Amino acid sequence: MQRQLTLDLGTPPPATFDNFFAASNHELVTRLRELEGALAAGPVADRTFYIWGEPGSGRSHLLKALVHEATGRARFLSPQSALTAYVFDPRVTLYAIDDSDGLSGAQQIALFNLFNEVRAHPTSALVATGSAPPMGLEVREDLRTRLGWGLVFHLAALTDEGKASVLKHAARERGIALADDLPAYLLTHFRRDMPSLMALLDELDRFSLEQKRAVTLTLLRNMTKSARASDNDEAPADPPPAPDPATTDLLGDPLSLDSVSAPPETASTRFK
Repeated sequence: MQRQLTLDLGTPPPATFDNFFAASNHELVTRLRELEGALAAGPVADRTFYIWGEPGSGRSHLLKALVHEATGRARFLSPQSALTAYVFDPRVTLYAIDDSDGLSGAQQIALFNLFNEVRAHPTSALVATGSAPPMGLEVREDLRTRLGWGLVFHLAALTDEGKASVLKHAARERGIALADDLPAYLLTHFRRDMPSLMALLDELDRFSLEQKRAVTLTLLRNMTKSARASDNDEAPADPPPAPDPATTDLLGDPLSLDSVSAPPETASTRFK
């Protein structure tokens, strides 16, 4: 397996609905984008969502976008969140629970109670994600049932062909003439999630302007070499080797040659 390369492209951009590539998931993205406004406008029939999909499909991205773009109070929860974070707060409008099938037993009970509280308060909504449809989740039966009560969406991940098409489209929007073999190379050797690929495309665009050259595979390789060279220049020098304990005294000072005796030729060698 080829090792995937990474470049230090700085802090990744925040997850937003704009930098999520919806493909066949337009209905879901539209509903999530409009959810907070719908809650403010009046009673909403569908206020609980469950989103499932394979790793890399963008489940976490959508939840973080929901919280990031909320104008009111929103809370992102995951298996790493404290148990107290699952306590209902009427001031919180949106609850976003990631990887619900990874929750501990106590967290599952807390999410079950939180789900019931949200259902009882018409001004709040809950969006949860998992790796399988509700009936396939390895969680408590009562929680599994609750997660299947609301709207359930399967988040379809982009295929490699879809990712390549997105990259080509984004390149055209930036006025970049992207070499035909470049998208496949990026998908093979670099991070495959779309935010990372788009950040890499932006970096390639900047580097091509600096070099006054077209965006080709050769330019990409030159950019990675430049990034590695920069990393090596900034790397600290190797520390000096530790002194050999056989040639130092208890304080680490070198012993004189006369005081270092060679082992007798008859010494045992069974511990070599």
